[in-house]
Amino acid sequence: MTNQILSVEELKSLNVRSNRQGLLRLTLHLGVMTIAGYLWATNLTGDRWYIAIPSLAIYGFSLAIMFAPLHESSHRTAFANNHLSDAIAWLAGLLSFYNSSFYRLYHKWHHRYAQIPDKDPELSDPPPANLGEYLLQISGIPWWIGKVQTHGRVALGKLEGYPFIPEAQREEVIRSTRLQLLVYIAAIAISIAFRQPWFLLYWLLPLAVGQPFLRFLLMAEHMGCTKDDNSLTNTRTTLTFPPLRYFIWNIPFHAEHHLYPSIPFYMLPVAHEKLRSHFVHVDSGYVNVNLEIVKHLNAQEPVAV
Repeated sequence: MTNQILSVEELKSLNVRSNRQGLLRLTLHLGVMTIAGYLWATNLTGDRWYIAIPSLAIYGFSLAIMFAPLHESSHRTAFANNHLSDAIAWLAGLLSFYNSSFYRLYHKWHHRYAQIPDKDPELSDPPPANLGEYLLQISGIPWWIGKVQTHGRVALGKLEGYPFIPEAQREEVIRSTRLQLLVYIAAIAISIAFRQPWFLLYWLLPLAVGQPFLRFLLMAEHMGCTKDDNSLTNTRTTLTFPPLRYFIWNIPFHAEHHLYPSIPFYMLPVAHEKLRSHFVHVDSGYVNVNLEIVKHLNAQEPVAV
């Protein structure tokens, strides 16, 4: 079996969760977000657009890529403490417009049935068939529409069509989603009360700006890979420059993660060195991968979101 490449001893040495590593990565992430957000807030008026625009892009990307700690914490590999993982997952989902309770169950099915038609929930949307559809997905517009619809349905208790949510966890998912929406409503109410566009300027607009960057990264994870249950061929690892890889919690090592989802994010580079020769899709650069996707759109699979 493909998931038995590493020995028990090797896997045990890699499966070491760490509060320290998780908190260091989270501190860096929130630090970049805070600095970029401050620069955006203090330069969005006036003539210093050359500071405001890059700051908005970085701030927006840092919001969108809170998906990364959400993802790791949903696996409970970001930290050694499960309660800490759950708390950070919820916060990260709040900032990135995901719901952690819903996402954990959704993502569990994605791992169980990765790239298997009619089972993997990430294959529920059709793939882009042309450049226009590709650009539409990169824009994040379908993602926004899907998130608004899903959050609304779940908050109303309409869980039909979500077979990955077991009966025993329905109330938790509904409650978590309602609480998240209440936070957004409170933030909007505060903005209105003070007659300030805070919600728009410091969350909605930046996240909208950051989403295309995240879509660009996630597009590479499974597009163009095999549509079957072979973990060595149905997922891609994308090699990128270390600072970006570090900031996005090593999500480029996606094939390694799918093969061994128990390995914490900070150990994935080590796992990569042991496993890279076994994977079919180990490609260099997100730009190169996306250019190849555009070249062969008619043969591609749906984007992983």
